[in-house]
Amino acid sequence: MIDGLKVLALIPARGGSKGIKNKNIVLLNGKPLISYSICEALKSKYIDDVVVTTDSEDIAGISRLYGAKVPFMRPHSLGGDKTTTIEVVLHAITALRSIGNKYDIMILLQPTQPLRTYKDIDASIDKFLEDKMKPLASISEVDDHPILVRSIDEKGEMKRLLDVCSTCRRQDMPKYYRINGCIYINRVSELNENTSFNDNIIPYIMEKENSVDIDDINDLLFAESLLKNRSM
Repeated sequence: MIDGLKVLALIPARGGSKGIKNKNIVLLNGKPLISYSICEALKSKYIDDVVVTTDSEDIAGISRLYGAKVPFMRPHSLGGDKTTTIEVVLHAITALRSIGNKYDIMILLQPTQPLRTYKDIDASIDKFLEDKMKPLASISEVDDHPILVRSIDEKGEMKRLLDVCSTCRRQDMPKYYRINGCIYINRVSELNENTSFNDNIIPYIMEKENSVDIDDINDLLFAESLLKNRSM
């Protein structure tokens, strides 16, 4: 809790997945993927409740084992590929409110970003408060600089993404960032069907090594190598 404001960490984890079967509970360095997000959220000095919203009994059971609350099951109609994140979030907020759990601040933690730490979580909440609780999203510096990115037109000629000269030293290029999907923070009262978390306006800059997104087996292997290096 922060100055009387109740903070919810919401972890959305559907049962289906394409790139990796049962991705949200696949083993990463011997632990289910979702456990990393749960365990770091539980270490936060600000978060009151860590809640997982899922349509999978297997995910629900593992989430409870690692200390998260799963007070309701998400309907299977909200577990498809076309279901939006805001639909899942609004359902969760409504379901929690129906059992008497009301929150002022929501921090959304996707389980496919397992390397964010509780320090990232608490620092992002600090940033959210410093910026008068405007919607926040975590970002990390891009690997491929957009000055060097090209599209190819119908004539087979390259076109620049940015209308600036690309003849400059890499160290002189302006910094660009991408939404890394690790952390989103919003006032619960401002959430509605038009909310786009990727359009949250306040940036929280994260280190690249904490921003790995697990989409396929190569991402999983890379995250595992980073975790092993952390423990050395």
